[in-house]
Amino acid sequence: MLRVLFLLGLLFGGIACTSENQSADQEAIKSIMDNQVSCWNQGNLDCFMEGYLPSDSLMFIGKEGIVYGYQNTLDRYHKSYPDKDAMGTLSFNVIHLNRLSPAYYSMIGQWMLDRKEDDLQGYFTLLFKKINGQWFIIKDHSS
Repeated sequence: MLRVLFLLGLLFGGIACTSENQSADQEAIKSIMDNQVSCWNQGNLDCFMEGYLPSDSLMFIGKEGIVYGYQNTLDRYHKSYPDKDAMGTLSFNVIHLNRLSPAYYSMIGQWMLDRKEDDLQGYFTLLFKKINGQWFIIKDHSS
């Protein structure tokens, strides 16, 4: 009987630990998104990009096709949003945040830009990867 109780304790303790890890990971990912909104709304694209993996393996997919690499993605943002008026005010609505494994999460959400001349909105799918204890966006499909 003690052995059964011990095994149940290990099982439920493992579940609680996993749940706590998932919660911490989800909060870390949401923090990245909050930071991106803050950076964008300050007109700081370099700060906005801190959520992305600084690597040539980063992939951004938009209406004009696929952009590979951190620097190319940053250059694309600078070209598409050359100043604060073009950037407007960004907000996100997270629709789904799903754990795929201990090292990967996917997120589906909506983005909205309020600008003086017009408003834009669309949807995104992000793939996050945990590298050396830190979460990064490794793929971004925005439309």
